[in-house]
Amino acid sequence: MIDRVGRAVAAAVAVARAHGLTDVDPVLLNDGANAVVHLRPAPVVARVATTTALLRPEIDRPFRREVALAAALTAAGAAVVPPSELVPPGPDEHDGLVLSFWRYLEVLPGPPTAVEAGTALGELHAVLAGLPPPWDGSALDTPLEDLAVFAERGVELGADPVQVGRTAELVGVLRPLLDGPVMTLHGDTHPGNLLRTAEGLVWADLEDSCRGPRGWDLACLRTTARLDGRAAVDALPDPMSELELAPFVWLRALHVAAWWSVHATREPADRPEATRRLTAAVDGVSAGLLAPPPGRG
Repeated sequence: MIDRVGRAVAAAVAVARAHGLTDVDPVLLNDGANAVVHLRPAPVVARVATTTALLRPEIDRPFRREVALAAALTAAGAAVVPPSELVPPGPDEHDGLVLSFWRYLEVLPGPPTAVEAGTALGELHAVLAGLPPPWDGSALDTPLEDLAVFAERGVELGADPVQVGRTAELVGVLRPLLDGPVMTLHGDTHPGNLLRTAEGLVWADLEDSCRGPRGWDLACLRTTARLDGRAAVDALPDPMSELELAPFVWLRALHVAAWWSVHATREPADRPEATRRLTAAVDGVSAGLLAPPPGRG
């Protein structure tokens, strides 16, 4: 753990110094799939991929997407964390690690309410709808490719082989059900990525961005345990029903469970919880797919 975080901090400092940012006093803000490092006293934050690459072996692609989309959204006036203006945002590579640089924003206390989160997502989607497609790619390639890698590597990550196989089968069943007009998406719109700042609520962490039906972003918000997800979805100008959201909610459950296996590589004590979540997701999606449509049965 110390070596992984230490390497990430060292990479952030080295690349920042190479770009002319001297007298850096780094502090770790968050240790997740990425290490987030504030390069004090400068208003610059580095995001360094550590265990992210376990499900995203081509980690430079999502980092490039994130920087490009954040730059376009910032130019369009959207409420997102901007790429750094003091050093080139990247992405860069150092010591085998990929990293990017962002403007530091002080996060204020108070998580968003359900209405605030739904309203903020609606506003973000309005801006995204007006942007030209920032890249080519198949619909929902980020979650679907993550799950494809999980099908190959899940057992290596400590997941039960039977559940890994069932996950892959369920993804195959879900693919044709993920319908809707394609647009650019944030990709991970849970309220933890909506930060309260002096400038208002801003969206962070666009690394999961992809093109696809808007139901994916709504499902990410709908399934959060941090607030009333249904109330948040209903706060959008054009909410979707539970029936319309169901395939995206099921895909979200499998996707989150796959990432719990990555989390457990950093926190071995959470392996039982990762196992429980994968089993619950697989069983829940299986039951949902087998349930008769409302009004039948």
